[in-house]
Amino acid sequence: MRSGLEKYGLEISAQNSAGIQTLLDAEREAQKIVQKARQYRTQRVKDARAEAAKEIEEYKQQKEAEFKKFEAEHSGSNAKAEDAAAREAEGALARIKKAGEQHGERVIQDLIKGVTEGYGGLTPALLGSEQIHPEPHRNLKAASTA
Repeated sequence: MRSGLEKYGLEISAQNSAGIQTLLDAEREAQKIVQKARQYRTQRVKDARAEAAKEIEEYKQQKEAEFKKFEAEHSGSNAKAEDAAAREAEGALARIKKAGEQHGERVIQDLIKGVTEGYGGLTPALLGSEQIHPEPHRNLKAASTA
């Protein structure tokens, strides 16, 4: 009987050994699959980061281009506005100079008359009830006595 048990024991041992070997092979295969999955996942993360960095750089370049365009448009309008203001100021100065040339003598005479005669052309009725007693300016008095 021993030979039968030994026979079965050897067969069981051989079957166990083959089963263990099959399990070990399956475990190795599973480890390879897990390792490939990890590598794939790592590669996908790297690719996603690279793609995101690329998109960020493209967006940044787009916004910089928009800003430069905006800046160019508005700096040009500032220059145009400055030119228009300068032309307007030159025109106003020209009108003032022309008026001064045309009416300068009369204005000076009216000023002298207003200082020396008083009231500046206003009558007592226009001034109201208060009486104003103007006097010639001290410089005019000094010039008259000198």
